[in-house]
Amino acid sequence: MKKRIAEETIIFISVLKWVLLATAVGVIVGTSTTVFVKALNWGAAIASDYRYYFLAMPLGLLASAIIIKRVLPTAEGHGANKAIESIHNNSGKIKPVSVAAEFIRSFITLTTGGSAGKEGPSAQIGAGMASMLADLLRFDGSDRRKLVICGISSGFSSVFGTPLAGAIFGMEVLFVGSIRYDVLLPSFVAGIISYQVSSWMGLTYFYNPITFVPVFSEAFFLKVIAAGIFFGLCSFFLVETLRLGRKASAAVKLPLEAKAVIAGVFLVTLTFIFSEHYLGLGLNTIQSALEGQEVPWYAFIMKSIFTSVTLSFGGHGGIGTPIFFVGATAGSALSPVLHVDPAMLSAIGFVALLAGAANTPIAASIMAVELFGAEVAPYAAVACVISFVMTGHRSAYPSQVLAMKKSSSISVEVGASLSGTRAGFEYREKSVISAIKRVKEFILKKPGGPDGP
Repeated sequence: MKKRIAEETIIFISVLKWVLLATAVGVIVGTSTTVFVKALNWGAAIASDYRYYFLAMPLGLLASAIIIKRVLPTAEGHGANKAIESIHNNSGKIKPVSVAAEFIRSFITLTTGGSAGKEGPSAQIGAGMASMLADLLRFDGSDRRKLVICGISSGFSSVFGTPLAGAIFGMEVLFVGSIRYDVLLPSFVAGIISYQVSSWMGLTYFYNPITFVPVFSEAFFLKVIAAGIFFGLCSFFLVETLRLGRKASAAVKLPLEAKAVIAGVFLVTLTFIFSEHYLGLGLNTIQSALEGQEVPWYAFIMKSIFTSVTLSFGGHGGIGTPIFFVGATAGSALSPVLHVDPAMLSAIGFVALLAGAANTPIAASIMAVELFGAEVAPYAAVACVISFVMTGHRSAYPSQVLAMKKSSSISVEVGASLSGTRAGFEYREKSVISAIKRVKEFILKKPGGPDGP
């Protein structure tokens, strides 16, 4: 009896401790995220007064490059990926200077037209603020990691207005195929509190419940499966485009400042050739796609290129909003092919790309409920899981650690960071692939076949 009472007492104290700590993180991160987003809105409002504001993009990328190379070199790294890396490799320790660098560089990049997102900076700002709180409380090891994960969750929750999806995202994004249940309670508390604080401080969010969902049929369900495969391929394309951008940047033997200016001129040229849809956050285009309006079929391709060049050549920001842009516009492009309502398919693409590119199918499925309503959620969840599998062992956040293989016929190192992971084929005697191989060999050796008499 005494042991049982002691156990329950300890658990009660632990619950109370983490509710209080998570509430503090939620308040701090909700406030900091609101300041950041309002600063971005203010910068966007100023830029909108000038028809060709994007001509300043070379200077914006140059300024961002100078900050990280000359002024704050210790704060190098990109948004949420840097926060994930710190949790895996440094017990969640994040230098306070990283918060300032994240704010300033993202603001400059996005205000001058660079293609990036706002969730990555919000996640790292949240993680950085939580790390500072851990320093104040002299936390180390497991408790520090938990607090920083709460910072990521609350940053995502408050920037997109999805408290449940944000809470799950912070736990799910660390590993591919695993969730840290020990952070479940504080992540939910931090996410909900940060969302409420941001709402109270005046942040508004986009919600678009899908009112028209086709009656279930085998044909419609097959279309959802086909859409999931397509979104997985789009996710693959986006992640590989980002990787090729980093590779191209490393191959150019010039100072970072020179590369930033060249990249800015290149993006300005592309803007004149195509349009301004692919600059900045691209929220208007996302909303148009989700409302069923027509957008260029190649929009998801162009956004991937704009984002890769921006982030690889001196610019800074998150990858979440570009993921949503690519997903929504890819759904719009696919709708006439599958003869499915474009608004519905854009909504499914919106979350399915997050599931694939970030390896977070559960958070993405919950986001579908929070943003688009319960009716579309079952179909969105199926597309999310398929997209997650189709993307393979790669991610927009290469610091993620692989906790599972997406196929038993894939040879890949479980437990390693995706940044160094190389997947290969692993032959298994009892598998679909081996069965296909045996059938092929039988046909080729059959009399009258290609190898027959």
